[in-house]
Amino acid sequence: MTAQDVQTFFDSVVPYALQRGDIAGSVIVVVKDGQPLFAQGYGYADVANGKPVVADQTLFRPGSISKTFAWTAVMQLVGAGKIDLDKDVNSYLDFTIPEKFGKPITMRDLMTHTAGFEESVGDEFMKSTDQLFPYGDYVKKHLPARIFPPGKLVAYSNYGATLAGYIVERVSGQPFNEYVAEHIFKPLGMDHSTFEQPLPAPLAANMSVGYHSASDKKTIPFEAIEVGPAGSLSATGADMAHFMIAQLGGGQYNGATMLSPAMIELMHSPQSTMAPGLNGFDLGFYQENRNGQRIIGHAGDTAAFHSDLHLLLDQHVGVFMSFNSPGKQAEVGRLRTALFRSFLDRYYPYAPPHEETVANPKPDAARVAGAYEVTRRIESTFSVLQALTQSSVIAQPDGTIKIEALKDLSGTPKTWREVGPLVYREVGGQAHTKFITDKDGRIQYWISDDFLPVELFQPVHGLRSIGMLKSLGVLFLVTLVLTVVIWFGGWVVRRRFHAPLVMTRGQRRLRLASRLGAVLLLVMVCSWLLMISSGIEASNHTIGLLLTALYILGVLTALGAIAMLIHAVLRVLRGPGGWLARLGEVFIGLSALYGLWAICAYGLANFNYTF
Repeated sequence: MTAQDVQTFFDSVVPYALQRGDIAGSVIVVVKDGQPLFAQGYGYADVANGKPVVADQTLFRPGSISKTFAWTAVMQLVGAGKIDLDKDVNSYLDFTIPEKFGKPITMRDLMTHTAGFEESVGDEFMKSTDQLFPYGDYVKKHLPARIFPPGKLVAYSNYGATLAGYIVERVSGQPFNEYVAEHIFKPLGMDHSTFEQPLPAPLAANMSVGYHSASDKKTIPFEAIEVGPAGSLSATGADMAHFMIAQLGGGQYNGATMLSPAMIELMHSPQSTMAPGLNGFDLGFYQENRNGQRIIGHAGDTAAFHSDLHLLLDQHVGVFMSFNSPGKQAEVGRLRTALFRSFLDRYYPYAPPHEETVANPKPDAARVAGAYEVTRRIESTFSVLQALTQSSVIAQPDGTIKIEALKDLSGTPKTWREVGPLVYREVGGQAHTKFITDKDGRIQYWISDDFLPVELFQPVHGLRSIGMLKSLGVLFLVTLVLTVVIWFGGWVVRRRFHAPLVMTRGQRRLRLASRLGAVLLLVMVCSWLLMISSGIEASNHTIGLLLTALYILGVLTALGAIAMLIHAVLRVLRGPGGWLARLGEVFIGLSALYGLWAICAYGLANFNYTF
């Protein structure tokens, strides 16, 4: 690994990859043995003006890599004896996180993302920087529900990192942004880095423009990130090299001390794993062990910028890469993975040990097959999005399995073979996936080295599973559409031939309420799908009004479904019409029941605005 060879390696692939992926620009930095080895900008920081990316001038937004600076600030205060990793975080706050599960949340839980918070997305991104408000106000306003016991299950949390940043403010007596500038950026000589929003004038001129793709004329404005400690950093690639050198060099950079060697060693020590032998968390960094190397790192994503930071601890090598657009079909995600794995294969070639497939894998393949949802999820507000994003484990006839969430670089789900009890290895690869059971042998979750260890996949059963949602959902929608079409068509035919229905006034009114209920169910489904598919940002100032309208619609729809159910029962028992009409009403009644269940199960009328 020499500077010339590394440059040849990246120069041979990155320009082509950017062009193929329709990505505007990127910066890639490599450090080795306490020195910058390689730093290069590729493509454009400003396409319209032909401004190239320059490694020591162009600022990128590393997204959640910002968290590693927040965790470094925490460790500085741990080293100073001002924060105890295992003390109830309430002792550092001016508000109280309510008691639950009989165990307090600690800073160690926050740093390993095992505090048990549900996902919180409200106000994470604002429309403009002048709408941003203090971190303390944010953590009080958006305190998420606790859905898991602390220390038990990993569920990545921007809220948890922002809470840690607020604790840094409380303990140090300095605003978080100022604390990091004084205690991290200054000693490391990171003169082109800041958490401030908007950017200070001297830095703003060198901020890369954000793009959807290089060919897209519509740019992405500078993103106003409310959860600053979790994601608002702006920095050059060269500055990120300084940070990596300090992390790899016992906390030292160019004679200055960021952290003591003891604190660095503690920060880089394994803290939690959800499956023995698989990647887990150190303090703030997650493990990325691969090719026989001990690797920790962090990724970061905003709408425009997509970044990775990797530290090969035993080799004293660090790699940082950032891109200013996702590109066509989110190509940047595959590109980042391919680049780093190719880098490892070139400089640290590895032949994984041979592992035999178990003698009879079919029973376990059938056992693990099914639908799974991630632990990083919203439960207490509306969970319909979670239902639509489940992934499946599919048993193959030969006893192998396919996992929809784990795909190769072409986007095809990988195949996995069982090499131990509920332990699977990637066919043709080195990664492992493990299914963890409870004391009664029931599957609790799966986790894989082929996926970042930031969340788990838990099984979903019954009506909530994606398979049942698809099959019953289609039947539900077909029944509703046919009900509305036949209702309207019947009205047209009866009007044309002057043949009114023979019903009492009460029967007519109940039938009308039933059919309007079917219309409302269709409107409710379409409204939620439209909201989800339109990609409305959680920071959108209209989201509260939209939720209120949808919740009110949910209440009205529930009343309409009840009318559908009552009408169906009465029609089947003693209403006019033959067996075909009665059979149709049975389907309508079952659709009403399914609609009522969905409204309750997915929180479509719960008037909860904590998200």
